[in-house]
Amino acid sequence: IFQDDVDKFMDLEENGGDADKVLRRLDEQHSKYKFMEYSLASKRRRLKNQIPDLENSLDMIKLLQQQRDNPKEIETEFLLSEQVYFKALVPPTDKVCLWLGANVMLEYTLEDATNLLVKNIDTAKKNLGYVEHDLDFLRQFTTTEVNMARVYNWDVKKRQAAKSSSSKLST
Repeated sequence: IFQDDVDKFMDLEENGGDADKVLRRLDEQHSKYKFMEYSLASKRRRLKNQIPDLENSLDMIKLLQQQRDNPKEIETEFLLSEQVYFKALVPPTDKVCLWLGANVMLEYTLEDATNLLVKNIDTAKKNLGYVEHDLDFLRQFTTTEVNMARVYNWDVKKRQAAKSSSSKLST
């Protein structure tokens, strides 16, 4: 919550006029927001990489479905490692193996593989939307930063006022 009236905010019972205590609490809150932002940004990067991979797999399965009744083999290139491809001839087939993750691969019919990939693409896109929404919500840590600056400035003014009043009393 943006603190428009810092004097009123600092007079609240839980703050007790202690700027150090309030700044520690706001800093802890800010750190939590930053950690959540980092976590969500990592998830967003992973999903943004995953969606094109799933779509490429789906395109390949559609090609295999189109060529299923054609007795001619399909010439294609397989990615072996970064920037290393291998040419291969793929005979007509009605089954395909998909990596599921955690070093697990399963064989599916082309129709089942298509259904699975479409479902996974939809889920990944929906999750990406949720992550984007959560990241937008987390932008409120800027409000926390502004509140920290306002409390810090309030404390500086309070100390300067106390210092100037004590110097006036001594003269």
